[in-house]
Parts: sequence; structure tokens; C-alpha cells
Amino acid sequence: MVKTALLAAGGLVAAAGCFAQPDDSGNWPRVQSALQVDPAIEQKIDGLLADMTIEQKVAQLIQPEIGYLTVEQMRQYGFGSYLNGGNTAPYGNKRADVATWLQLADAMYLASIDSSLDGSSIPTIWGTDAMHGHSNVYGATLFPHNIGLGAARDPELIRLIGEATAKEVAVTGIEWTFAPTVAVVRDDRWGRAYESYSEDPAIVAEYAGPMVSGLQGEIGDNFLRGHYRMATAKHFIGDGGTENGLDRGDTLLDETSLREIHAAGYYTAIAAGVQSVMASFNSWNGKRVHGDQYLLTEVLKNQMGFDGFVISDWNAHMFVDGCDLEQCAAAFNAGVDVMMVPEHFEAFYHNTVQQVKDGRIPLERIDDAVRRFLRAKIRWGLFQRGKPSSRPESSQTQWFNAPEHRELARRAVRQSLVLLKNNQQLLPLAPNSRVLIAGDGADNIAKQAGGWSVSWQGTDNTNADFPNATSIYQGLRQQIIAAGGSAELSVDGHFEEKPDVAIVVIGEEPYAEWYGDIQRLEYQYGNKQDLALLHRLQAQGIPVVTVFLTGRPLWVNKELNASDAFVAAWLPGSEGQGIADVLLRDAKGNIQYDFSGTLSFSWPKYDDQFLLNVHDDDYQPLFAYGYGLTYADAVELEPLHEKTSPAPEPETGTGVALFVRNLADGLRWQLNDGRADKVATTASSAVSADGRSLSMQSVNLAYQEDGRKFVWNNQQQPAVASLQYSMPQPFSVLQTSGEADSAQWLQMSIRLDQAPTAAVQLELLCQQQDCARSESLLPLLAGLERGQWVRMAWPLYCDAAASGSAASQAPDKVEDLLRIRAGGTFSLAIAEVALVESTAETALLQACN
Repeated sequence: MVKTALLAAGGLVAAAGCFAQPDDSGNWPRVQSALQVDPAIEQKIDGLLADMTIEQKVAQLIQPEIGYLTVEQMRQYGFGSYLNGGNTAPYGNKRADVATWLQLADAMYLASIDSSLDGSSIPTIWGTDAMHGHSNVYGATLFPHNIGLGAARDPELIRLIGEATAKEVAVTGIEWTFAPTVAVVRDDRWGRAYESYSEDPAIVAEYAGPMVSGLQGEIGDNFLRGHYRMATAKHFIGDGGTENGLDRGDTLLDETSLREIHAAGYYTAIAAGVQSVMASFNSWNGKRVHGDQYLLTEVLKNQMGFDGFVISDWNAHMFVDGCDLEQCAAAFNAGVDVMMVPEHFEAFYHNTVQQVKDGRIPLERIDDAVRRFLRAKIRWGLFQRGKPSSRPESSQTQWFNAPEHRELARRAVRQSLVLLKNNQQLLPLAPNSRVLIAGDGADNIAKQAGGWSVSWQGTDNTNADFPNATSIYQGLRQQIIAAGGSAELSVDGHFEEKPDVAIVVIGEEPYAEWYGDIQRLEYQYGNKQDLALLHRLQAQGIPVVTVFLTGRPLWVNKELNASDAFVAAWLPGSEGQGIADVLLRDAKGNIQYDFSGTLSFSWPKYDDQFLLNVHDDDYQPLFAYGYGLTYADAVELEPLHEKTSPAPEPETGTGVALFVRNLADGLRWQLNDGRADKVATTASSAVSADGRSLSMQSVNLAYQEDGRKFVWNNQQQPAVASLQYSMPQPFSVLQTSGEADSAQWLQMSIRLDQAPTAAVQLELLCQQQDCARSESLLPLLAGLERGQWVRMAWPLYCDAAASGSAASQAPDKVEDLLRIRAGGTFSLAIAEVALVESTAETALLQACN
């Protein structure tokens, strides 16, 4: 029968089983955990604090990122922790092996205990986003993302995944993971929806504790010993409830709802002994959580009883009132204990030391923060374990991508699949059939893995970045060929011999936080190429099974109508053969595995059902929370309506974003080493063809990786960094308004990181060697302070600026919007690049000579 069982709305407390109801005062329930404060540990902390200077204490509370932190800086300051971001790997090598990760862990550890410069020998620890397995590391086992695991309804599976992840993290020498995410997503447009187990707090509460136990070990039984790592419950609090589903937005909610919906996972995580909680980027009723003393100190620490430490998110402190990238007393005073400052850590360190000495941050608050962090370090045994490579677990290289971990991930794929449609009981398929496997997701491991997989957004990955993984096509083909069938791969659905059935794998392109936010739920809105593929196969009388890769429920009524069977596969990770296990019978015709997954998110009936959650008063889903067919269900899905809501009015404005957060469609970066060798990319980092003349890496202005830093390095001839169109465009596409006589400006924020030793030229609107404007940047750069962002604007071409006509000297076509040509050594960061008509908010205008 169709599975539609629901967890009761009041099931949170029962599922958690670890705290009492709020008292009449409205206080948040206090967690009853078996983890207690150890007097011996507190006594050791007392001794350490008594011997530490203010400088040493502050250093413990600042967390740089390995893309910016050197081993020598670790030796100089003795930072208490460091991290790798989603796009960073040891020594800049995306495909670094396990030994290389361990090598950097050793180097940082040894530098941290070297007291020759900072007088401190307290070991540092490394934090990483092991989001669905050790997912930043090349070759690791990748489990399904949380949204798929929520469909599995299996807390023991979650614990096993946590333990397997801990083992793979341990082999690389890393002590701490920023997982699990325990957000309760209420608006499916949010770009982090797939990081959530469910829209229902009951499932999140049921899962958070087992995941923490899998990562950290059970309290009283190997807790934080051996291969177990420190875990982080994130992001406290309300991250899944922001208005309009915007990442880092505002959660507008009364306190009772905040507690009953969004706190669910924190109760079971704290009960399981989670050692860190990450504060959230979002605001609560207009106030940034990173600056909210009531939530971080009074609620989390005092009322709920959390005795671990609070870690900030990536540069999130800068959004707190009175703060910027290089200082934030307000976040410390609100209750953040460890501050994630990836790039600006030196300035932040010195400013914080001064703020403590000036009394802006009370020394008692610093001591409390250091105590909380040291408590976790001592619980983990950091002072006794030695350098990472000397620890017994680090030598267990067989744990990394172990066969049993891959089998566990394959099992998780099977259990996460949800069958939404199976008309005429087309599934399961006979493996000895002639099968066409189509769609751009079929042999695309990057797409089935999604974001937070080797790279942050997952957009610049190929199958070569997943050497131990199996694509969905590969998994299907193995079983089909073994049973005597045939499997033809054709992305566009064309075939040489008509198949008995087509399996079409389609879905969302990879994305992660912030970049993944959407405003419409319709799948492929404005570009229905996958629907055209389904219709073409359907018109030829070929039965179609659609396998849908997605990080959230989307409106797919049209695709459902064009499919005979439809499977929500979510983001299954590295073990694509788990899909074949369920879709195909075995060679003898028996069902191998039935569908068992059920929706942990409600599926929309209409394309404007952004806020569709179980227990809503007006609950009208297409497929309800808990829905999922099995092979025993003879359910025929009738044709669905295909009516869409009116398209939103286009936003009006006077600007065209070129590189704001990410590149506009059709744009890319190009690095030219001056020898006509060019490297074009949309990725966040690259190096010129000669490997040295020019490099590009991501940096931060307002948000994570929203800028690009270019470094020129002593080349024999000038190298050129360009922002260019992948195909030359007519000048008309650059018009910011319909007025042909409107003079335009190129506006961007720049940061001088290293003064030039040779000429630097800015060139705008270029076609081959001809540019509408070209000028030396040396006079401008001479007046800039190193390391400080400033917003600039240039007229696109001077004749137009003088005459007021935007078209007088415009090129017919534009190849490069912007070029920066430099020789010698030089470094410049740029961000927020846009074409504008108004320059009223720009700090510096570079007028024509």
C-alpha cells in the first residue's frame, strides 16, 4: 500500500526523549544529557588559563583558512583552529591524496605547539565540512545528501553513516567536522534545502542525535576516542525559515514557533554530546543571530544547557551591527566563542586583542570562550594524541573509501529513492531488455553528487574528480549487460536501435548555499530541454522511466505527465549503482530491492507553493509528506494540470550585474600568459597555461568567495586577466536602459594586495586588439591603501562620456568587457562588477582625461 504515515505534530518531544516541556515562564527546555562537566578537566583548564596571556587567549578563538594561512603564521600566532573551505585543499591541489592532507595537518600541528614565537604550545585542530561523507576530499565515499537520507526514515543508517564519515576524516588527520546540518526547511526555494533531513522537526530531531553519536561515539562508550571526531550542529537558529527562502535572510517568527520548529535537532544533538554549535548567518526578526546575546548565551548556553563552544560561520561576523571583516566585539559579547575569519585573521587578531585590553570585550567573556574551546579539545584528548600522523587511526588507510563504506552508501541510495509514479507497473524492469539510458545526469557523477562535493558549489567538477565513484549509467549497465540485455547511452535520447524502455536521468545542476537560491519552483523554467527529450521519446512509443536528481521538491507536473514512471533520486552521491538495485529485477526475474523511501518534504501541486509544509492549515500537496509507492501498489497517476502561475514582473533598475556573487550568464574569466596561451574558466580559481605568470583565486568582500584575486608573477611579458563573453556579443546587450544616449559606467570594487612593479593597463569593451577605453592604472593604484576595498567607476569610453551618447564610439561586438594587463609582480582583487548609469553611490569616479 502507499506509505503516507506522518509523525505527529507533537512528536518532537517524544522523538527527542531527552528534555522536558517548557515551564510556565516560557523558558526553552533544558537538555538532560549523560555528558557531565568533569572536575578534572575544569581544573586543567584553570591551570592553562592562569598561564595564558591575552594574546594567547585571543589566538585560540580565531580560525583562519588554509588558502590564506601559512605554516609560519600558525607558528607565529598559535591559532586554536583552522579550516579548509569548500573550494580549498592542501597546497592548492584539488585532487590531493590522503597523505597530502595528513602532511598539512602535521605541519600545522607542529607549528601550533612550537612556543618559540608565541609562547604557547596548545595544539591546534582542523575543521572541515564533511557534509555527506568526507566530501571535500578527492576519492572519498559520498553518501546521499541529507534530503535523501530523510526519505529513508532510518536513524540507525544515519548513525552508521556518521561513523563511516568519522573514519574517513580520521585518516586525513582532521579532528573536527562542521556537520550535521539540522535545519528545518520551510521554503523549498532555499539553496541549502538538500542539507536538511526534512521539513518536519520530528525527523530532524530523530536524526540529529544518531548522526552526532556516529561522528563522536556514544557517551560513556568510546566517546571522542579512537577514530571519532568532534561534530557541529548547525546553523543555530532559524536558517531554514528565512523570508522568501533567501540564504542569510531574516526569519520572521515568534519565539514559540522558533523553538518548536527550528530547535528540534539541537536538543537531540546536545543530548548526544555535540561539542560545537555553529551560529547562523540569518537574522531573527531583524537581528543577526551572530550578534544576538539572548539566543546564543541565554537560550543555547544557559537555558538549553549547552556546555560546548559556539563557532561562527564564514565571515558572518561582518554583518553584525558595529562590525566589519576585521573586528567584531559584538559577536564575542553575544556568545560566539570561536570566530571563523578565513582571510583577515591577522587584522582581526590584533584588533580583538586591543578590544580586550580596552574593555570592549570583557576578559571574563574571553576566558569563558577559551574555557569552552579547551574543554572540547581536552575531551577529545588532543593534548595526549600527538601529531596527526602519529595517531593510530591515521594509519588505517584502508578506511578511506572502504568497500564497506561504499556498500553502506549504496544501501543509503536504495533506501532514499521515492517512487512517485509507476503507471501500468512499468517498474521493476527486466535487466535483459534493450535499454536506452538518456539525459545529461546519466553519466554525470558531479550532477548526482551535487554541491559540497570536492568543490563548494560542485559546478566545476567532472567524472575525473570522482575516481572511486560509479555513475548511474555505469551502475545500470553493469547489471543489464550481466543479465544479457543491452544498454545504450545517449544524452540527447537518439538511438541506433529502438529500445524496449528508456531510463532518462535529469535534474538540477549542482549548487550550494547562497548561489542555489531560486525564486520559482518550476523545473527548468524558461528552458524545458529535458521535457522536450521526454516528449520525443514518448512520441516514439517508448516507455519512459524518469530518474530525477534534485536538492528539493520542484514543480514537475509536465515532466510527470511525459513519464510512465518517475523516481525522486535526490542527490545520491558516489554510488550510482544503488539506483540499478531498485529499478532492475535480478537475472532470474526477481525483485532485488523494493522502494522503501517516503517523502520527508511535501511535493508541490502548483508552481507557486513555496511554503508547503505538513501540518499547515491549508495543506494541498501533489504528493503528501510521507508519500511513496512500492511495487505492490497498483496506483495510476492521472494526467496532471500543467497551468503555470504568471511570470513575475521583471525587475527594473539602472544596472547590469556582470560579476556580483557569481558570473552573469555567458561570461567567463580568461587568463592569458602573454604567449597567446589562454585559459578560460567559470571556476573560482585558475592559473595561466604556463603555470606561473598569472593566477586567480576566490576571495571575500561581502560574502563567501564573491571576489577574485589576480596575481601576476614576474613574467617576461605582460599577462592579461579578462572578463569576457564566451561568444562575442553585440554592443546592444550591454545597454542598461532603452535610451541610446545614456552614457554608461563600469563599476567595481577593487583591492590592492601587492603594488605593481611594472605598467598596469585597464582596457574596456574590447574586440580583438581594439578597446573602447584604455588607460594606465598606476596613478590610481599609487593612491590606494593595501588590503582595503574601494568602489570605483569608469566611463566605458571617453568620447561617449563627453558627448552624452552611449553609442558614438561603441564597438560592433564585444569580446572582453574588461582586461587588466600587467607585467612584473602585482596583485589585485576585484568584486561587484556591474554596468551602471548612475554612479551616485560610487566612492571614486575615474573621469576621462
